[in-house]
Amino acid sequence: MASIFQSLRHWWAGFTLQTKLMAVLTIGVSLLMSAITFWAVNDIQTNARLNDTRFAKDLGLLLAANVSHLVATDNRTELARLTKNFFDSSSSIRYIFYADLDGEVYFGIPFDAALDQTGLTLPRRLQIPDNITSRPFVRQHDTPQGQVTDVFVQLVDNDRAVGILAMGINPNPAVVVSAGLTMDVTTAVFVSIWAMVILGAASNAVTITKPIKELAAGVQNIAGGNFKQRINLPFGGELGQLIRNFNEMAERLEHYEAQNIEEIAAEKAKLETLVATIADGAILLDLELQVVLVNLAALKIFGWNQAVGMNILNLLNPDLEAELSRPLMEIAAGEREGGELRVTLHGESESSRSLRFWINRVLSNSNTLKGIAITVQDITREVELNAAQSRFISNVSHELRTPLFNIKSFIETLYEYDAELTPEQKHEFLDTANRETDRLARLVNDVLDLSRLESGRQYRFDPTDLNLVIDQTLRTYQLNAKDKGITLIKETSPNLALVWGNYDMLLQVMANMVGNALKFTPPGGKVYLRAYTWQDQNMTAPHRSVERVRVEIEDTGIGIEPEHQKRIFDRFFRVENRVHTLEGTGLGLSIVRNIIEKHHSSVHLKSEVGVGTTFWFDLSVYQDKCPLPTPESTDAHTQLTLANSENY
Repeated sequence: MASIFQSLRHWWAGFTLQTKLMAVLTIGVSLLMSAITFWAVNDIQTNARLNDTRFAKDLGLLLAANVSHLVATDNRTELARLTKNFFDSSSSIRYIFYADLDGEVYFGIPFDAALDQTGLTLPRRLQIPDNITSRPFVRQHDTPQGQVTDVFVQLVDNDRAVGILAMGINPNPAVVVSAGLTMDVTTAVFVSIWAMVILGAASNAVTITKPIKELAAGVQNIAGGNFKQRINLPFGGELGQLIRNFNEMAERLEHYEAQNIEEIAAEKAKLETLVATIADGAILLDLELQVVLVNLAALKIFGWNQAVGMNILNLLNPDLEAELSRPLMEIAAGEREGGELRVTLHGESESSRSLRFWINRVLSNSNTLKGIAITVQDITREVELNAAQSRFISNVSHELRTPLFNIKSFIETLYEYDAELTPEQKHEFLDTANRETDRLARLVNDVLDLSRLESGRQYRFDPTDLNLVIDQTLRTYQLNAKDKGITLIKETSPNLALVWGNYDMLLQVMANMVGNALKFTPPGGKVYLRAYTWQDQNMTAPHRSVERVRVEIEDTGIGIEPEHQKRIFDRFFRVENRVHTLEGTGLGLSIVRNIIEKHHSSVHLKSEVGVGTTFWFDLSVYQDKCPLPTPESTDAHTQLTLANSENY
């Protein structure tokens, strides 16, 4: 059915507008004439039925008045004679039946010519209408010989019902002839109208349709970019003027195309290049939410390979689709102007991602909605930094408040109870205040160190002996390790080569990492400080190797969970779930990473929960007139037999 309907639509579309109008007008006139004919025939037939009904009632009442007494006295001979004369007197009577009150027919014309004296009449029975009275009952029905009007009259004699008279009346022949004539005239008019339409269509096809089709094909070619299209038909008058105007328009468009196509293409290329190279993701949609344009940044953010021509809701993951489907549909429907939207995606195998969307309408010069523009930013890092800064402020506030409170408390005690305190108590109070002051200084120094390292300041590098750095670190933390019951172990290669670095910065690295190791190692544990020389394969020249010094700090502490190892060097980051009771601001390892990067290297770690953690980094060996090498890091953990081993 659908294919038939499609074929009809295609067939109808092939006609010209004028032909369609003529066809519609013809159909309208035909329907009007048919309606008038139907009304006329129906009116004639209605009047005929009314006349037949009145005529049947009159005949039925007339005959009933003359035969009621004969039926009551059972004078059938006279009844047959009178009925025969009445039947022959009118050509409109189809039949006459007489029946008793139960409907049993005992006489009828033309089925019984006269009373059968031999008793061989066939029994017949009438279906008498319900509730028949002395008033005639009239009905009409169709038969193979035409329509018949039936009239039923109750025969009454001396107020006593004695039988039933049934009479059939044929329709008026004049009315039948009139209705047939009306139908013939209508058919002739209908055929004449369509003959005129066919002749008009043929004339139209010869004089108008051909040039109109040529013009339509020419306009389609112009719309498709073929400005070389011309129409050459020998027509004059208005149609000829239209053809000449069309050819002039095509010539101007061809000239305009030749003059401006290169400039338009250049501007389009500039726009596409600009959209493709901006850092934010850019997506352009049509009103059906199909992707019209998408840049590389958006493809990278969403992980798409191809998006143009596809519905954006089918490309987004379920979380993004749930957040964006309603705003996009409302904007496409003109119910919303746009705005900013932030969405946080919680991945199963990776950390959460935060995206910022700016959704705007694309309007034409006439302020008509043409599409939707979406700008996307991955603000995951920004959100993480804001959260980290909030944690940092909270941590620093806590770290500052505690020593300040202790300093204030002890100083107030000394001030108010100076005379009552012993010299030993005063010394203890002052010593505590001094330690809390050192704690404050370390906290402030950490913040200043990180700020200085990230400021791009240039540092002086010299030949540095790592043994001196390690020894000074061990001396600094020896007492702290002894108090906690932790063993500090130094393992360095004999004749360790000098490295190219900054002594103070390397000392700070060792201090931060050893301090962390002591903090997260339980009593009875060990902390190892190792330094040894090894040969690093040159990636650009595999047959050559570069001598480097590797530094390792290993502990037997609580370890670091795998999900925290990637972020352990981020500033302000602290592992809160298992060590939240330990002091710190989350800046130590961030400072270490920055210092090692200043030395054109990188710091690595290997950790197992409940076993311990190892941090290591590589430094370039000092050579005369050797510039600072480019950063080359390796994750290989080279095991060497260390000749020198000292316990502290």
